[in-house]
Amino acid sequence: MAPAFAAAPSFSVCGVRIPTACRFEAQSTVPTPMFMRNRVAAKTRSAAPWSLKAGLWDSLSFLKNNNSTETVEPPPAPLEIEEPLPQELVLLERTLPDGSTEQILFSSAGDVDIYDLQALCDKVGWPRRPLSKIAASLRNSYLVATLHSIIRSSGTEREEKKQLIGMARATSDHAFNATIWDVLVDPSYQGQGLGKALMEKVIRTLLQRDINNITLFADNKVVDFYKNLGFEVDPQGIKGMFWYPRF
Repeated sequence: MAPAFAAAPSFSVCGVRIPTACRFEAQSTVPTPMFMRNRVAAKTRSAAPWSLKAGLWDSLSFLKNNNSTETVEPPPAPLEIEEPLPQELVLLERTLPDGSTEQILFSSAGDVDIYDLQALCDKVGWPRRPLSKIAASLRNSYLVATLHSIIRSSGTEREEKKQLIGMARATSDHAFNATIWDVLVDPSYQGQGLGKALMEKVIRTLLQRDINNITLFADNKVVDFYKNLGFEVDPQGIKGMFWYPRF
């Protein structure tokens, strides 16, 4: 596993480390800020412009020179911009040695049980955090994406077992910027390309929502991994700054 970050806690998935709220305190090196340059035109949002039909005094229906009043219609309310519906798709489907079938399902619906997430954090060795804070981090995220393993038995009863095996989330200003956090994959499912697939789906989902400035923090040893996903190191000389507790 690669060394942990400084400035922010970190974790590893498929050999990649980025900061997360479930790892250790600051270590010895500062993570490299990375930024994604949008090379694919995102879907353009459309909203009806406001058309102001009268000045302030007219809109208040004040008396005119001829002592008559004029009622002016208020400007139409802008149309609400509809966000894309949550996406759900099968990334992998296979038959297990016992004859049961397994699907790896990606979802951007944010369907995460905090106890399942805590169990997943335990598997990757992250120290436990208060469940209330875990719930708050999910609730305040702009995007929460998951990977679930769904195993269906081959018997006549066709039992189904669903397990959380991966997650990533992003915070955003809902307009221009987003930062990806808390990417993790169950160790027993690492090395199968699922971490890369999860990242690609998260990036694509953000682009579909017209979020074009996407950032994260990475250890210098895994910069090439993120370059292959379209990220760049410090474009235009931008440098990240970090605050360290002094008391």
